[in-house]
Amino acid sequence: MKTIDELLAEGVSGKRVFVRADLNVPLDGTTITDDGRIRAVVPTVKALADAGARVVVASHLGRPKGAPDPAFSLAPAAARLGELLGTEVAFATDTVGDSATATVAGLSDGQVAVIENLRFNAGETSKDDAERGAFADRLATLADVYVGDGFGAVHRKHASVFDLPARLPHAAGYLIATEVGVLKKLTDDVQRPYVVALGGAKVSDKLGVIDHLLEKADRILIGGGMAYTFLKAQGHEVGISLLQEDQIPAVLEYLDRAKERGVEFVLPVDVLVSSEFPDLKTKAPAHPTTVAADAIPADEEGLDIGPETRKLYASKVADAGTVFWNGPMGVFEHPAYAEGTKAVAQALLDSPAFTVVGGGDSAAAVRILGFDETKFGHISTGGGASLEYLEGKQLPGLVALED
Repeated sequence: MKTIDELLAEGVSGKRVFVRADLNVPLDGTTITDDGRIRAVVPTVKALADAGARVVVASHLGRPKGAPDPAFSLAPAAARLGELLGTEVAFATDTVGDSATATVAGLSDGQVAVIENLRFNAGETSKDDAERGAFADRLATLADVYVGDGFGAVHRKHASVFDLPARLPHAAGYLIATEVGVLKKLTDDVQRPYVVALGGAKVSDKLGVIDHLLEKADRILIGGGMAYTFLKAQGHEVGISLLQEDQIPAVLEYLDRAKERGVEFVLPVDVLVSSEFPDLKTKAPAHPTTVAADAIPADEEGLDIGPETRKLYASKVADAGTVFWNGPMGVFEHPAYAEGTKAVAQALLDSPAFTVVGGGDSAAAVRILGFDETKFGHISTGGGASLEYLEGKQLPGLVALED
């Protein structure tokens, strides 16, 4: 895989360099609520621009249905990128149409443009190779060189991720190089004990990574909505908590395998419950009750791990050599149910281990809850991509960057 440093050494001055970034940021209307993914691509864009490239940045945002939708415009992301770069960033109002063509043609050496949301064109995400390829052909007319730096999308077989690199000389940007290097530390060069903390809503989203990590991890800590399927599998009442009953056989199998292999599987010992889901918009006061994990009332819902579980999980991280965390421990968006996620984040900071926050809601929680990002070993920009890598899957966007 060619690195961006190798590309820069060859010279990019005057060349149109297409940077597939991940600017898929959360928006409140047109206001960006977390710009972490934009900041992550700045080093690559700046290095190219400083070397005299004419940089064309492209990304998806949200899930528009293959047609323009103002709610998913990349215009706010383009403006924020310009602020972070300290320079004007041109914006094309389409992907491969007249505006994109004219905007790219108008770039001078060292200038940067962002084209509109790639998913406004159905060819970007098409399952049909020919339709996807046709869109990639049109994107290729905008550039001389391709740089892949959208780690959050490398697990997608999309036109700008998989097909376009085959049509242009290509290299990996700084972000992708960093992400892959970190993931190799979680798979090939693990410092033990290796502790994995998994949360989030659905156990089905994590089954693949649990299956793979049972062969590698020393301890697996479970929280979030997915914990209640594990508790139910052990015969406990979970009330109206999130539950995937169809996943109970798989959960039981994993618990058995963990026991056989000597992997410590740690579940909550207490939880915060309420009969009402909190109002995440107004953050109206909530008054949860703490109960033992095996004593959840039938008419209440578990919404966070309890204080004893927080202490337990912190103790399981304290002596770790490596920690990977993906998924919040509760409904962290509401102050009443944020303490479990805060406790896990703080445990990572307090541990001497190499710590990795696996993107998605975990990365958002770190920022929203006010932690210093620089104190963690690494905060990934791609939750889904990280999980699939750890499952042992080949990621199309990385395969496409191989020479």
